[in-house]
Amino acid sequence: MNIIKNENYILEITDIGVHGEGIGKVDGFAVFVEGACIGDKIKIKMLKVKKNYGYGKIESIIKPSEFRTEPICPSFGKCGGCSLQHMDYKKQLEFKTKKVKDTIERIGGIENPNVLDIKGMDNPLFYRNKAQYPVGQNEDNVVIGFYAKRSHRIIETPKCYIQNKDTNEIVKCFKEFMLENNIPPYDEQKHKGIVRHLIIRTSKKTGNIMVVVVVNSNGIAYENKLIEKLLNQNENIKSIVININKKRTNTVLGNKNKSVFGNDFITDYIGKLKFQVSPLSFFQVNPVQTEVLYNTAINFAELTGEETVIDAYCGIGTISLFLAKKAKFVYGIEVVADAVKDAVKNADINGIFNVEFIEGKSESIIPKLHNEGIKADCIVLDPPRKGCDELIIDTIINMTPKKIVYVSCDCATLARDIKRLCKGGYTFVKAQPVDMFCMTEHVETVVLMSKADK
Repeated sequence: MNIIKNENYILEITDIGVHGEGIGKVDGFAVFVEGACIGDKIKIKMLKVKKNYGYGKIESIIKPSEFRTEPICPSFGKCGGCSLQHMDYKKQLEFKTKKVKDTIERIGGIENPNVLDIKGMDNPLFYRNKAQYPVGQNEDNVVIGFYAKRSHRIIETPKCYIQNKDTNEIVKCFKEFMLENNIPPYDEQKHKGIVRHLIIRTSKKTGNIMVVVVVNSNGIAYENKLIEKLLNQNENIKSIVININKKRTNTVLGNKNKSVFGNDFITDYIGKLKFQVSPLSFFQVNPVQTEVLYNTAINFAELTGEETVIDAYCGIGTISLFLAKKAKFVYGIEVVADAVKDAVKNADINGIFNVEFIEGKSESIIPKLHNEGIKADCIVLDPPRKGCDELIIDTIINMTPKKIVYVSCDCATLARDIKRLCKGGYTFVKAQPVDMFCMTEHVETVVLMSKADK
Protein backbone atom coordinates (compact mmCIF):
# COMPACT_ATOMS: atom_id res chain seq x y z
CA MET A 1 0.00 0.00 0.00
CA ASN A 2 1.23 3.49 -0.86
CA ILE A 3 0.99 5.58 2.34
CA ILE A 4 -0.18 9.13 1.61
CA LYS A 5 0.19 12.23 3.77
CA ASN A 6 -3.09 13.72 5.15
CA GLU A 7 -5.00 10.50 4.37
CA ASN A 8 -6.89 8.59 7.10
CA TYR A 9 -5.92 5.07 8.16
CA ILE A 10 -7.09 2.57 10.75
CA LEU A 11 -4.52 0.74 12.84
CA GLU A 12 -4.02 -1.10 16.11
CA ILE A 13 -1.32 0.08 18.54
CA THR A 14 0.96 -2.84 19.29
CA ASP A 15 3.99 -1.20 20.93
CA ILE A 16 5.21 1.95 22.69
CA GLY A 17 8.10 4.14 21.48
CA VAL A 18 10.85 5.53 23.68
CA HIS A 19 8.98 8.83 24.13
CA GLY A 20 5.74 7.10 25.12
CA GLU A 21 4.08 7.38 21.72
CA GLY A 22 1.99 4.48 20.42
CA ILE A 23 3.32 2.42 17.50
CA GLY A 24 1.10 0.64 14.99
CA LYS A 25 1.46 -0.60 11.44
CA VAL A 26 -0.41 -0.02 8.19
CA ASP A 27 0.47 -2.94 5.89
CA GLY A 28 3.85 -3.27 7.58
CA PHE A 29 4.53 0.48 7.54
CA ALA A 30 5.31 1.70 11.09
CA VAL A 31 3.37 4.73 12.35
CA PHE A 32 4.10 6.67 15.56
CA VAL A 33 1.07 8.27 17.23
CA GLU A 34 1.24 10.61 20.24
CA GLY A 35 -1.44 9.98 22.84
CA ALA A 36 -2.12 6.44 21.63
CA CYS A 37 -2.04 3.56 24.11
CA ILE A 38 -0.89 0.01 23.46
CA GLY A 39 -4.02 -2.01 22.60
CA ASP A 40 -5.94 0.96 21.09
CA LYS A 41 -7.68 0.57 17.75
CA ILE A 42 -7.71 4.04 16.22
CA LYS A 43 -8.40 6.11 13.13
CA ILE A 44 -5.49 8.42 12.33
CA LYS A 45 -4.57 11.22 9.97
CA MET A 46 -1.10 10.73 8.50
CA LEU A 47 0.90 13.88 9.29
CA LYS A 48 4.34 12.96 8.01
CA VAL A 49 5.60 10.15 5.78
CA LYS A 50 9.26 9.04 5.79
CA LYS A 51 10.82 6.17 3.83
CA ASN A 52 10.18 3.44 6.43
CA TYR A 53 7.90 5.07 9.01
CA GLY A 54 5.47 7.91 9.54
CA TYR A 55 3.74 10.05 12.15
CA GLY A 56 -0.01 10.13 12.68
CA LYS A 57 -2.56 12.06 14.71
CA ILE A 58 -5.57 10.43 16.40
CA GLU A 59 -8.81 11.32 14.64
CA SER A 60 -10.95 8.97 16.70
CA ILE A 61 -10.60 5.99 19.04
CA ILE A 62 -12.53 3.08 17.55
CA LYS A 63 -11.84 0.71 20.44
CA PRO A 64 -9.94 1.90 23.53
CA SER A 65 -7.24 -0.25 25.09
CA GLU A 66 -7.84 -1.99 28.41
CA PHE A 67 -4.79 0.02 29.61
CA ARG A 68 -6.23 3.41 28.61
CA THR A 69 -7.30 5.70 31.46
CA GLU A 70 -8.98 9.10 31.52
CA PRO A 71 -6.29 11.78 32.04
CA ILE A 72 -6.89 13.62 35.31
CA CYS A 73 -5.45 16.92 34.02
CA PRO A 74 -7.52 19.09 31.63
CA SER A 75 -4.25 20.37 30.09
CA PHE A 76 -3.16 16.85 29.05
CA GLY A 77 -2.28 16.73 25.38
CA LYS A 78 -1.64 20.48 25.28
CA CYS A 79 1.01 20.91 27.96
CA GLY A 80 4.34 19.25 27.15
CA GLY A 81 4.82 17.95 30.69
CA CYS A 82 2.96 14.67 31.23
CA SER A 83 2.86 12.35 28.21
CA LEU A 84 1.58 9.15 29.87
CA GLN A 85 -1.48 10.21 31.90
CA HIS A 86 -3.71 8.33 29.46
CA MET A 87 -2.01 5.06 30.38
CA ASP A 88 -2.65 2.86 33.43
CA TYR A 89 0.19 3.44 35.94
CA LYS A 90 1.13 -0.25 36.09
CA LYS A 91 1.47 -0.21 32.30
CA GLN A 92 3.61 2.95 32.51
CA LEU A 93 6.00 1.07 34.81
CA GLU A 94 6.15 -1.91 32.44
CA PHE A 95 6.90 0.46 29.56
CA LYS A 96 9.77 2.10 31.43
CA THR A 97 11.38 -1.19 32.46
CA LYS A 98 11.21 -2.34 28.83
CA LYS A 99 12.56 1.00 27.61
CA VAL A 100 15.66 0.68 29.80
CA LYS A 101 16.21 -2.96 28.84
CA ASP A 102 15.75 -2.37 25.09
CA THR A 103 18.01 0.69 25.10
CA ILE A 104 20.85 -1.04 26.96
CA GLU A 105 20.56 -3.97 24.56
CA ARG A 106 20.32 -1.84 21.39
CA ILE A 107 22.82 0.94 22.14
CA GLY A 108 24.92 -0.65 24.87
CA GLY A 109 25.35 -3.92 23.00
CA ILE A 110 24.46 -6.04 26.07
CA GLU A 111 22.52 -9.14 25.07
CA ASN A 112 19.50 -9.75 27.34
CA PRO A 113 20.72 -7.33 30.05
CA ASN A 114 19.79 -7.96 33.69
CA VAL A 115 17.30 -5.12 34.17
CA LEU A 116 15.25 -5.40 37.36
CA ASP A 117 11.58 -4.38 37.51
CA ILE A 118 11.21 -0.65 38.03
CA LYS A 119 10.52 0.73 41.51
CA GLY A 120 7.32 2.79 41.27
CA MET A 121 5.37 5.00 43.67
CA ASP A 122 2.30 4.21 45.76
CA ASN A 123 0.88 7.62 44.75
CA PRO A 124 2.32 8.94 41.47
CA LEU A 125 0.67 12.40 41.75
CA PHE A 126 1.70 15.72 43.39
CA TYR A 127 5.25 14.43 43.90
CA ARG A 128 7.47 17.24 42.57
CA ASN A 129 9.30 19.61 44.91
CA LYS A 130 10.24 22.09 42.19
CA ALA A 131 7.99 23.85 39.68
CA GLN A 132 9.47 26.02 36.94
CA TYR A 133 6.85 28.13 35.17
CA PRO A 134 7.56 30.30 32.14
CA VAL A 135 5.63 33.60 32.26
CA GLY A 136 4.30 35.26 29.11
CA GLN A 137 1.39 37.03 27.52
CA ASN A 138 -1.55 35.76 25.48
CA GLU A 139 -3.23 38.73 23.80
CA ASP A 140 -3.82 41.04 26.79
CA ASN A 141 -3.64 38.44 29.53
CA VAL A 142 -0.71 37.18 31.64
CA VAL A 143 -0.09 33.48 31.08
CA ILE A 144 1.73 31.28 33.60
CA GLY A 145 1.98 27.58 32.81
CA PHE A 146 4.19 25.15 30.91
CA TYR A 147 5.43 25.01 27.34
CA ALA A 148 3.52 23.04 24.75
CA LYS A 149 5.52 20.13 23.36
CA ARG A 150 8.31 21.20 20.99
CA SER A 151 7.48 24.90 21.31
CA HIS A 152 7.75 27.95 23.56
CA ARG A 153 4.01 28.55 23.49
CA ILE A 154 2.84 28.68 27.11
CA ILE A 155 -0.16 26.57 28.09
CA GLU A 156 -2.11 27.98 31.06
CA THR A 157 -2.08 25.27 33.74
CA PRO A 158 -4.38 26.28 36.64
CA LYS A 159 -3.73 23.00 38.44
CA CYS A 160 -0.76 20.74 37.78
CA TYR A 161 -1.26 17.21 39.10
CA ILE A 162 2.41 16.33 39.50
CA GLN A 163 3.50 19.50 41.36
CA ASN A 164 3.19 20.01 45.09
CA LYS A 165 -0.41 21.07 45.88
CA ASP A 166 0.68 24.41 47.44
CA THR A 167 2.31 25.40 44.17
CA ASN A 168 -0.93 25.86 42.23
CA GLU A 169 -2.31 28.44 44.69
CA ILE A 170 0.97 30.37 44.77
CA VAL A 171 0.91 30.65 40.96
CA LYS A 172 -2.63 32.02 41.07
CA CYS A 173 -1.60 34.53 43.76
CA PHE A 174 1.45 35.68 41.80
CA LYS A 175 -0.59 36.17 38.61
CA GLU A 176 -3.03 38.37 40.58
CA PHE A 177 -0.05 40.44 41.81
CA MET A 178 1.18 40.99 38.23
CA LEU A 179 -2.29 42.03 37.00
CA GLU A 180 -3.03 44.29 39.98
CA ASN A 181 0.26 46.16 39.60
CA ASN A 182 0.66 46.08 35.80
CA ILE A 183 3.90 44.11 35.94
CA PRO A 184 4.65 43.17 32.31
CA PRO A 185 5.63 39.57 31.46
CA TYR A 186 8.75 38.93 29.42
CA ASP A 187 8.54 38.72 25.62
CA GLU A 188 11.40 36.50 24.47
CA GLN A 189 11.03 37.58 20.83
CA LYS A 190 11.42 41.30 21.61
CA HIS A 191 13.56 40.82 24.74
CA LYS A 192 11.27 43.21 26.59
CA GLY A 193 9.10 42.95 29.70
CA ILE A 194 10.00 42.02 33.26
CA VAL A 195 8.94 38.60 34.60
CA ARG A 196 10.53 35.65 32.78
CA HIS A 197 9.90 32.67 35.08
CA LEU A 198 8.34 31.78 38.39
CA ILE A 199 10.11 29.00 40.27
CA ILE A 200 8.67 27.41 43.41
CA ARG A 201 10.62 24.98 45.58
CA THR A 202 8.89 23.05 48.35
CA SER A 203 10.06 20.65 51.04
CA LYS A 204 7.85 17.63 51.70
CA LYS A 205 9.50 17.05 55.08
CA THR A 206 9.65 20.58 56.56
CA GLY A 207 6.88 22.30 54.58
CA ASN A 208 9.31 25.13 53.71
CA ILE A 209 8.58 26.97 50.46
CA MET A 210 10.89 29.15 48.36
CA VAL A 211 9.54 31.47 45.65
CA VAL A 212 12.01 32.64 42.99
CA VAL A 213 10.95 35.35 40.53
CA VAL A 214 13.25 35.52 37.49
CA VAL A 215 13.30 39.04 36.02
CA ASN A 216 14.74 40.81 32.99
CA SER A 217 15.76 43.79 35.14
CA ASN A 218 17.59 44.70 38.34
CA GLY A 219 14.51 44.02 40.46
CA ILE A 220 10.73 44.09 40.51
CA ALA A 221 8.36 46.97 41.27
CA TYR A 222 6.08 46.85 44.32
CA GLU A 223 8.39 44.44 46.07
CA ASN A 224 6.77 44.93 49.48
CA LYS A 225 3.31 44.31 48.02
CA LEU A 226 4.59 41.08 46.49
CA ILE A 227 6.01 39.90 49.81
CA GLU A 228 2.82 40.76 51.69
CA LYS A 229 0.57 39.08 49.13
CA LEU A 230 2.60 35.87 49.01
CA LEU A 231 2.91 35.58 52.80
CA ASN A 232 -0.83 36.14 53.22
CA GLN A 233 -1.42 33.36 50.69
CA ASN A 234 0.88 30.78 52.34
CA GLU A 235 2.56 31.08 55.74
CA ASN A 236 5.03 28.31 54.86
CA ILE A 237 6.88 30.59 52.44
CA LYS A 238 10.28 31.03 54.12
CA SER A 239 12.24 32.53 51.25
CA ILE A 240 11.46 34.98 48.43
CA VAL A 241 14.26 35.60 45.94
CA ILE A 242 14.52 37.85 42.89
CA ASN A 243 16.82 36.22 40.32
CA ILE A 244 18.27 38.64 37.75
CA ASN A 245 18.62 37.34 34.18
CA LYS A 246 18.97 40.12 31.61
CA LYS A 247 20.62 37.98 28.95
CA ARG A 248 18.94 37.12 25.66
CA THR A 249 19.05 33.41 26.33
CA ASN A 250 16.90 30.32 26.92
CA THR A 251 18.78 29.68 30.17
CA VAL A 252 16.18 30.08 32.92
CA LEU A 253 18.23 31.42 35.83
CA GLY A 254 20.77 34.22 35.93
CA ASN A 255 23.80 34.13 38.24
CA LYS A 256 22.69 36.96 40.55
CA ASN A 257 20.13 36.47 43.33
CA LYS A 258 18.60 39.10 45.61
CA SER A 259 16.85 37.76 48.71
CA VAL A 260 13.92 40.05 49.56
CA PHE A 261 12.39 37.92 52.32
CA GLY A 262 13.74 35.27 54.67
CA ASN A 263 16.79 33.14 53.99
CA ASP A 264 18.45 32.56 50.64
CA PHE A 265 17.74 28.84 51.06
CA ILE A 266 15.15 26.39 52.36
CA THR A 267 15.81 23.24 54.35
CA ASP A 268 14.94 19.83 52.94
CA TYR A 269 15.73 16.22 53.73
CA ILE A 270 16.58 13.05 51.85
CA GLY A 271 16.04 10.28 54.35
CA LYS A 272 17.63 11.50 57.59
CA LEU A 273 20.13 13.78 55.86
CA LYS A 274 19.49 17.51 55.96
CA PHE A 275 20.23 19.87 53.06
CA GLN A 276 20.16 23.59 52.43
CA VAL A 277 18.68 24.18 48.97
CA SER A 278 19.32 27.52 47.25
CA PRO A 279 17.80 28.88 44.01
CA LEU A 280 20.68 27.59 41.88
CA SER A 281 21.04 24.20 43.64
CA PHE A 282 20.48 20.98 41.72
CA PHE A 283 18.24 18.88 43.95
CA GLN A 284 16.28 15.84 42.78
CA VAL A 285 12.62 16.77 42.14
CA ASN A 286 11.00 13.68 43.68
CA PRO A 287 11.98 13.40 47.38
CA VAL A 288 10.28 10.04 47.98
CA GLN A 289 11.94 8.33 45.02
CA THR A 290 15.28 10.08 45.55
CA GLU A 291 15.68 8.13 48.78
CA VAL A 292 14.85 4.93 46.88
CA LEU A 293 17.35 5.88 44.16
CA TYR A 294 20.22 6.67 46.52
CA ASN A 295 19.63 3.59 48.67
CA THR A 296 19.75 1.52 45.48
CA ALA A 297 23.10 3.11 44.56
CA ILE A 298 24.45 2.38 48.06
CA ASN A 299 23.25 -1.24 47.90
CA PHE A 300 24.85 -1.72 44.47
CA ALA A 301 28.18 -0.41 45.82
CA GLU A 302 28.05 -2.98 48.68
CA LEU A 303 30.14 -0.76 50.93
CA THR A 304 31.64 -2.33 54.08
CA GLY A 305 33.16 0.79 55.65
CA GLU A 306 36.67 0.14 54.33
CA GLU A 307 36.28 1.68 50.86
CA THR A 308 37.46 4.91 49.28
CA VAL A 309 34.78 6.25 46.95
CA ILE A 310 34.85 9.02 44.34
CA ASP A 311 31.58 10.79 43.48
CA ALA A 312 32.44 12.30 40.10
CA TYR A 313 29.46 14.65 39.73
CA CYS A 314 28.68 15.46 43.34
CA GLY A 315 26.60 18.67 43.00
CA ILE A 316 25.63 19.90 46.47
CA GLY A 317 26.81 16.62 47.99
CA THR A 318 23.57 14.62 48.11
CA ILE A 319 24.88 11.20 47.00
CA SER A 320 28.32 11.83 48.54
CA LEU A 321 26.85 12.21 52.02
CA PHE A 322 24.77 9.05 51.61
CA LEU A 323 27.95 7.22 50.55
CA ALA A 324 29.97 8.65 53.45
CA LYS A 325 27.62 6.95 55.92
CA LYS A 326 28.82 3.58 54.61
CA ALA A 327 32.34 4.20 53.22
CA LYS A 328 35.72 4.89 54.80
CA PHE A 329 36.18 8.13 52.84
CA VAL A 330 34.46 9.91 49.95
CA TYR A 331 35.87 12.46 47.49
CA GLY A 332 33.17 14.55 45.82
CA ILE A 333 34.15 16.34 42.61
CA GLU A 334 32.08 19.16 41.12
CA VAL A 335 32.86 21.80 38.48
CA VAL A 336 30.38 24.41 39.81
CA ALA A 337 32.02 26.45 42.59
CA ASP A 338 28.77 27.42 44.36
CA ALA A 339 27.67 23.78 44.45
CA VAL A 340 30.95 22.81 46.13
CA LYS A 341 30.39 25.51 48.78
CA ASP A 342 26.88 24.13 49.38
CA ALA A 343 28.26 20.59 49.60
CA VAL A 344 30.79 21.59 52.27
CA LYS A 345 28.02 23.34 54.19
CA ASN A 346 25.71 20.31 53.93
CA ALA A 347 28.44 17.98 55.22
CA ASP A 348 28.93 20.27 58.21
CA ILE A 349 25.17 20.48 58.90
CA ASN A 350 24.97 16.68 59.04
CA GLY A 351 28.17 16.21 61.06
CA ILE A 352 29.80 14.12 58.32
CA PHE A 353 33.58 14.56 58.18
CA ASN A 354 34.85 11.57 56.19
CA VAL A 355 34.27 13.46 52.94
CA GLU A 356 36.19 16.05 50.93
CA PHE A 357 34.66 18.19 48.19
CA ILE A 358 36.92 19.36 45.37
CA GLU A 359 36.11 21.99 42.76
CA GLY A 360 37.14 21.06 39.23
CA LYS A 361 36.58 18.73 36.31
CA SER A 362 36.62 15.01 37.09
CA GLU A 363 38.93 14.27 34.17
CA SER A 364 41.52 16.57 35.81
CA ILE A 365 40.94 15.81 39.49
CA ILE A 366 40.75 11.99 39.28
CA PRO A 367 44.26 11.57 37.74
CA LYS A 368 45.61 14.05 40.31
CA LEU A 369 44.14 11.97 43.16
CA HIS A 370 45.55 8.82 41.56
CA ASN A 371 49.04 10.40 41.35
CA GLU A 372 48.78 11.26 45.04
CA GLY A 373 48.34 7.56 45.79
CA ILE A 374 44.56 7.66 46.27
CA LYS A 375 42.91 4.62 44.72
CA ALA A 376 39.14 4.47 44.51
CA ASP A 377 37.47 1.15 45.23
CA CYS A 378 34.23 2.50 43.74
CA ILE A 379 33.40 5.46 41.50
CA VAL A 380 29.86 6.85 41.42
CA LEU A 381 28.68 8.74 38.35
CA ASP A 382 25.54 10.90 38.24
CA PRO A 383 26.09 13.09 35.15
CA PRO A 384 23.64 15.46 33.44
CA ARG A 385 21.37 14.19 30.67
CA LYS A 386 24.16 14.31 28.07
CA GLY A 387 26.06 11.60 29.96
CA CYS A 388 29.80 11.44 30.60
CA ASP A 389 32.48 13.08 28.47
CA GLU A 390 34.64 10.46 26.77
CA LEU A 391 37.69 11.80 28.61
CA ILE A 392 36.04 11.08 31.97
CA ILE A 393 35.26 7.51 30.89
CA ASP A 394 38.89 7.01 29.80
CA THR A 395 40.15 8.54 33.07
CA ILE A 396 37.99 6.20 35.15
CA ILE A 397 39.07 3.15 33.13
CA ASN A 398 42.73 4.06 33.76
CA MET A 399 42.08 4.33 37.52
CA THR A 400 40.63 0.75 37.51
CA PRO A 401 38.13 0.93 40.40
CA LYS A 402 36.59 -2.44 41.25
CA LYS A 403 33.06 -1.07 40.87
CA ILE A 404 31.31 1.74 39.01
CA VAL A 405 27.82 2.78 40.05
CA TYR A 406 26.21 4.91 37.32
CA VAL A 407 23.06 6.92 38.06
CA SER A 408 21.37 8.26 34.92
CA CYS A 409 18.28 10.24 33.89
CA ASP A 410 18.74 9.33 30.19
CA CYS A 411 18.95 5.67 29.29
CA ALA A 412 20.32 6.38 25.78
CA THR A 413 23.45 8.20 26.97
CA LEU A 414 23.70 5.68 29.82
CA ALA A 415 23.75 2.81 27.32
CA ARG A 416 26.37 4.59 25.20
CA ASP A 417 28.62 4.99 28.27
CA ILE A 418 28.04 1.36 29.31
CA LYS A 419 29.39 0.31 25.91
CA ARG A 420 32.48 2.49 26.41
CA LEU A 421 33.10 1.05 29.87
CA CYS A 422 32.72 -2.52 28.60
CA LYS A 423 35.37 -1.81 25.95
CA GLY A 424 37.59 -0.59 28.79
CA GLY A 425 37.43 -3.87 30.70
CA TYR A 426 34.23 -3.55 32.75
CA THR A 427 31.27 -5.91 32.89
CA PHE A 428 27.64 -4.84 33.04
CA VAL A 429 26.12 -6.50 36.13
CA LYS A 430 22.60 -5.12 36.54
CA ALA A 431 20.32 -2.10 36.20
CA GLN A 432 17.55 -0.87 38.48
CA PRO A 433 15.09 1.64 36.98
CA VAL A 434 13.36 4.00 39.44
CA ASP A 435 10.23 5.96 38.54
CA MET A 436 11.35 9.46 39.51
CA PHE A 437 9.23 11.22 36.88
CA CYS A 438 5.79 9.63 37.09
CA MET A 439 3.32 10.33 34.28
CA THR A 440 6.18 11.23 31.91
CA GLU A 441 8.29 9.10 29.58
CA HIS A 442 11.47 9.85 31.56
CA VAL A 443 13.09 7.27 33.81
CA GLU A 444 16.01 7.24 36.25
CA THR A 445 18.28 4.20 36.28
CA VAL A 446 21.06 2.88 38.53
CA VAL A 447 23.62 0.57 36.89
CA LEU A 448 26.36 -1.53 38.46
CA MET A 449 29.53 -2.21 36.48
CA SER A 450 32.38 -4.36 37.81
CA LYS A 451 35.99 -4.74 36.74
CA ALA A 452 36.22 -7.82 34.53
CA ASP A 453 38.56 -10.57 35.68
CA LYS A 454 41.69 -10.88 33.59
